[in-house]
Amino acid sequence: MRTRTTTATTGLAAALAALLVLAGCTAKGGSPRGAVTSGASAPAPTQSSGSGSGYQGPRPQDQNLLAWTGDPNDAGHVTAQSSAGVGGRVTLVRIVLNEQITWSNIWLGLAGIDPNAQLANCYLGVYDATGTLVAATPDISPQLMTDAVAKPLPLAKPFTAAPGTYFIALLLNGNWATNGLTLKSTGAGISVNAGLAPPKLRYSTVLTGQTSLPATVNLAEQSTSTINTGWASQWYAIS
Repeated sequence: MRTRTTTATTGLAAALAALLVLAGCTAKGGSPRGAVTSGASAPAPTQSSGSGSGYQGPRPQDQNLLAWTGDPNDAGHVTAQSSAGVGGRVTLVRIVLNEQITWSNIWLGLAGIDPNAQLANCYLGVYDATGTLVAATPDISPQLMTDAVAKPLPLAKPFTAAPGTYFIALLLNGNWATNGLTLKSTGAGISVNAGLAPPKLRYSTVLTGQTSLPATVNLAEQSTSTINTGWASQWYAIS
């Protein structure tokens, strides 16, 4: 009889101990401590004051521009080749827009001028991804003769540019000193087209003997022959 009583008492004590342990591991709301209840989310990380999303680098909007081919702070000189080298050729620089904009001006970085140059039939324009001319400036020859600065050259008619790929076109004609008329460059040179082929070259020329920007160009005919001789990629911006 004494043995049976001891066994019963021992069993009761063990059960009470188990209940106490279970109660101690249960949170006030009824869930075990450390458990994730259904539908609960982890607390959001605390962001340090002023940390933001980190340094993003220069943006066109920081300089009241809509887009650019690169940070103008990184643009170096470009030597405009002789009129025999680039005169009459349409030079194309690709730019990709990620949002719709109203395109009114093409900014060109004019680094140096030739006061004795004889320029005529010089234009900037915009071709879309199909090679269709969608906008162009009037003759910019007078603007290439004065004020060696970054300057906006207005399109004859602003247009709504949907997101997508465009090509800024430059056409020069006339005579100028090779080291006199110079434009700002992205500095990439030949490497600008690394990994690319027509019709998607970032920097190329098409056609020869042009005195105005043609209504269409065949982007599959993009050439790098002139590019590879030192006609480095021009810097452009949009406003």
